[in-house]
Amino acid sequence: MDRAQVRLFLCGDVMLGRGVDQILPHPVDPALAESYVRDARDYVALAEAVNGPVPRPAAPSYPWGDALETLERAAPDVRIVNLETAVTADGVRAPGKPLHYRMHPANLPALTVARPDVCVLANNHVLDLGPSGLRDTLTALKGAGLRTAGAGRDAEEARRPVVVPLPAGGRVRVYALGLASSGIPRDWAAGPDRPGVHYASGPADGAAVRLAARIRAEKAPGDLVVVSVHWGSNWGYLVPHPQVALGHALVDAGADVVHGHSSHHPRPLEAYRGRLVLHGCGDLINDYEGISGYEEYRDDLRLLPVVAVDADDGTFVEARLVPFRSRRLRLEHASPRDGQWLHEVLDRISRPFGVRVELAPDGTPAARPA
Repeated sequence: MDRAQVRLFLCGDVMLGRGVDQILPHPVDPALAESYVRDARDYVALAEAVNGPVPRPAAPSYPWGDALETLERAAPDVRIVNLETAVTADGVRAPGKPLHYRMHPANLPALTVARPDVCVLANNHVLDLGPSGLRDTLTALKGAGLRTAGAGRDAEEARRPVVVPLPAGGRVRVYALGLASSGIPRDWAAGPDRPGVHYASGPADGAAVRLAARIRAEKAPGDLVVVSVHWGSNWGYLVPHPQVALGHALVDAGADVVHGHSSHHPRPLEAYRGRLVLHGCGDLINDYEGISGYEEYRDDLRLLPVVAVDADDGTFVEARLVPFRSRRLRLEHASPRDGQWLHEVLDRISRPFGVRVELAPDGTPAARPA
């Protein structure tokens, strides 16, 4: 990667609530309203039962572990994360949802330590503590100097992109959209006077069509456009046709990268008209360690993707996919064997989408157009 390229850190879900929040210096009330778990500290105990003691209180950098040093070495120009938790000490749990994620605003150093340029909020957990919880989240993130896309106090704020200037000139415009297929309730859609997310029921929904039109109208010479989309189910490598169609429509409208997330494990990378569509980055940080089920997908393995695109025309050059493992609620470097497993899976599922995944000289999986 060189300076004729723009490097983008585009990670999957970052969930710093529930059990992760409990190990940080300022945890919220641990009481939960889940069917099987009533105390968030039980998720810490599950992780400890599998891999050993977790420090409490842990430093804000603890959940990121080895990933922070890797991120610094990669030196991305823009860092984009999908923040999948409410940031509030209050609020009323959203009815009808089995899980509610929240972190205390005083624990935000656990997010700012990664220095994200954009926090995407168009997901199925940002309103877990209701509209007041979303307002608290927006206030807390702004107070920490963090910019948000995909949710707002009204529809216009939710739809508004974040514009990030690049050191060498030009800008990255980041739009965010949440789809019903990821589990976002319809009534979470932001309205003219209602807090919520930038929501679409599907690819043909008016919101998705309007987003494509907005990209066409707003993209200027020198702009690179990233559309961050929360879509699809939690498990499986199959990419439904409507999701592929939406990714293509966004690229046709001017998106240079489609940054997809929601699945708990990585899904295929696609090259379409020279642009990259990430159909699912997989989780990066959460408290799922020790929960059984779906072991064949190895959701304990995580990816830190750094994508390089051509600085002049936005075409996809390469994606370095640095593998990590979640252990004791902390990211640590994956073993060579685990890295090889991820490489083989990603290459197999991405080849039909025009992307090959090979091992770079340093042993890191690297994705390039086939």
